[in-house]
Amino acid sequence: MRLLRLNPLILGCCLLPTLASAVDIQPGLWEISSQQMQVDGQTMPGMQQMMEQLKNLPPEQRQMMEQMMAQQGVQLGDQGVRICISAEQVAKQDFAMPDLQDGCSHEIVERSAQVWKFRFSCPDGDGEGETRFSDGKHFHSRFQGMHGGRHSSMESHGRWLGADCGGLPPQ
Repeated sequence: MRLLRLNPLILGCCLLPTLASAVDIQPGLWEISSQQMQVDGQTMPGMQQMMEQLKNLPPEQRQMMEQMMAQQGVQLGDQGVRICISAEQVAKQDFAMPDLQDGCSHEIVERSAQVWKFRFSCPDGDGEGETRFSDGKHFHSRFQGMHGGRHSSMESHGRWLGADCGGLPPQ
């Protein structure tokens, strides 16, 4: 379960600056998947493998995990985690992932039409990365940093699923 806890933290650090600054991002339901996650040079299971592990949990444990994620405004999707972004948030460029860890901060250090570079800092780690937008419905992020004294890196992809968020509330 430690690995499942680490992945949302890293995802949150990468995603915060991405969504907080994206130009022409579409409001609605987004699915974020991660891959090529490494800790101290060791390849960690990707999002698909973690999703399979979750599917194989006993029903009570899976429900508990899904409830914990739902409390943070996140739900499991087909290929990753899903979040909702409202039209109002897009207009204000006011998005945030749930507070996955108190004391974390982020900063956009460079912006262009397609690339946003960012830094983040948390009590037990920090790092930097960049997000590349192919359009208002897709992005690719990469980051590297230290977490708990261990070097970490990861790539993530975001894709817009549609305007309807279903029952998932905006971030």
